[in-house]
Amino acid sequence: MCGRYNLTTAPEAMRRLFRYREQPNFPPRYNIAPTQPIAIVRLKDGEREFALVRWGLIPSWVKDPKKFALCINARAETLLDKPSFRAAVRRRRCLIPADGCYHWQPAGTVKRPFLVRPRGGGPIAYAGIWETWSDPQGGEIDTCAIVTVPANNAMRPIHDRMPAVVAPEDFEAWLDAEKVDAREVVALLRPASEGFWEAYEISPRVNRVANDDVGVIEPVASVL
Repeated sequence: MCGRYNLTTAPEAMRRLFRYREQPNFPPRYNIAPTQPIAIVRLKDGEREFALVRWGLIPSWVKDPKKFALCINARAETLLDKPSFRAAVRRRRCLIPADGCYHWQPAGTVKRPFLVRPRGGGPIAYAGIWETWSDPQGGEIDTCAIVTVPANNAMRPIHDRMPAVVAPEDFEAWLDAEKVDAREVVALLRPASEGFWEAYEISPRVNRVANDDVGVIEPVASVL
């Protein structure tokens, strides 16, 4: 599961990597949490678009979101079959820019928070799916979920799931739902290579969403 992550790369560096036409200006985010607006990249009229959507997928067929469980993650193994995900993965795929994510390792009666990030630095793209939900009054909200895969051996002691990372050479295939079949791109989603991630323990400050500053990512133990 990925329940928190960060995005601290400068806007212009993000734009160069993802090649969208917009020029958004946004501050670094050190503690992004479910239900908050998050940045995604998707295709619109054949071009990449930067957009802000709610983190927590609501399928279009849901009648009352209050009665639908918060869906922040989608397992790659069930994307093609689970009713909550299968329409989105076939028609509405997105990239979710990130620099790292947070996971909590059980340690007796407490949980130790870790920052997990690419060993070579970010930014990277998590695989995502998105949906538009319409309320009875005609209002609309775009929502999304982060796709996860089993953790590799190096990260399994911290958590058994990790976000699915889309390589830059696969960006176009993942985004282009009209031309590229969902089964083809889902096959690209697999655990990262053993040397891809690095992790280190951070302070419990990350547990509080209001703590959204650089102090959240300061290590309290050596990097794994």
